[in-house]
Amino acid sequence: MSDLISIKGGREGLRLRLDDTADWQVLIEALKQQITQNSGFFAGARLTLEIGDRAINDAQMSTLLDLIQHHGVQIEALGATARESRSAARASGVVARPLPRYAEPTGPVQASESDGMLVTRTVRSGQVLRHHGHITLIGDVNPGGELIAGGSVVVWGRLRGLVHAGALGNVEAVVCALELRPTQLRIAEQITRAPEGAGKLGPETARIEDGQIVVEPWEGPKRG
Repeated sequence: MSDLISIKGGREGLRLRLDDTADWQVLIEALKQQITQNSGFFAGARLTLEIGDRAINDAQMSTLLDLIQHHGVQIEALGATARESRSAARASGVVARPLPRYAEPTGPVQASESDGMLVTRTVRSGQVLRHHGHITLIGDVNPGGELIAGGSVVVWGRLRGLVHAGALGNVEAVVCALELRPTQLRIAEQITRAPEGAGKLGPETARIEDGQIVVEPWEGPKRG
């Protein structure tokens, strides 16, 4: 992500944090660039936007909403310390939440893909599991379900929905599953699908090699 923008995930969903000291126009351009470049990750996302100590007016709030919603992203809440910012959010129909003042350093801390998410459940049709780091799922992904990760994806079960690893541009990300039969498999910008009529071949892993996705047996560490 840009030095002016960071993204974190947790039980309450995604949080997009904007630098509260940068020039407004520079920040807006950086936000536009990040969402556009990582459209595969953000499309359909619902998130909390945190602007720290920055005070924004109604027009600036409208600019934020127009930019983000134009790219298929919904703001569920605005986190801000300034009353003016929270008032602008409420006037736009957005839930406003007070934030503690940002501790030093004032700029956002960059999200690390090592921040993994462990989930134990079945991802059913119409459900989306989205995280900025790695995702480990103990369960199945049914057709119509989606996993979208900034890092790698490991499914201890059947993966039969859509999966997008490296959705923030990480070409080193991998996808592993006990049964890898996705309707669509993406790693960074590369896309492939499961072969027609493929049978159960056992655990497999997918990665990018020479600019395309390759799928191989998922083998444990070899003993010497």
